[in-house]
Amino acid sequence: MTELSAFHDVRFPTAVSFGATGGPERRNEIVTLTSGREKRNARFAHSRHRYDAGTGLRSLADLFEIVDFFEARRGSLHAFRFRDPFDMKSCRADQVPSSDDQTLGTGDGETARFALVKSYGDGEGAYARPVRKPVLAGLAVAVGGAAVSPDDYTFDDATGEIVFEPSALPEEGQAVTAGFEFDVPVRFDIDRLEIGISAFKAGAIPSIPLVEVRL
Repeated sequence: MTELSAFHDVRFPTAVSFGATGGPERRNEIVTLTSGREKRNARFAHSRHRYDAGTGLRSLADLFEIVDFFEARRGSLHAFRFRDPFDMKSCRADQVPSSDDQTLGTGDGETARFALVKSYGDGEGAYARPVRKPVLAGLAVAVGGAAVSPDDYTFDDATGEIVFEPSALPEEGQAVTAGFEFDVPVRFDIDRLEIGISAFKAGAIPSIPLVEVRL
């Protein structure tokens, strides 16, 4: 019997994720020309995050919880939420999100949809990272610097966009901003866990690789 992959809207155990290692990965092609200069090309528009959650295991209880979670996701088949310990907010990780953290666009009186993104850097060289799994309970939106009631917009999980109600469309020239916490959609990058209680008690740390998925 074949089971198709899906996204499970559950979070990887937070206590373990905060001890994980990893971060963004870029794929660039670099060619050295006969002149000695380099020609560099980005193979992908967006970075892909990779983590090893094994370093976050602190107890046998953590280990047992991960085994249960792994089985429930059918190994690498189903994706899930992961709390990146280094990058999980619209602001810096040690700050409190505010509705003016990230600029999503500018209103024109007609546009209702604005993609939720987090920007890195400034000006034309800034990188806008799509945020597909925000924590909706903490999502704060502002238009023209004024907070918007949650009744005036929804979040479209299928597209990663904030959708304003017809009666609340941002007017011409009004900046649309947002503040939020978010998770990274990932899957296990293995189909077999190799663990041992004796080895774990002796200090051996099992590898539990995770890789970001595009939704």
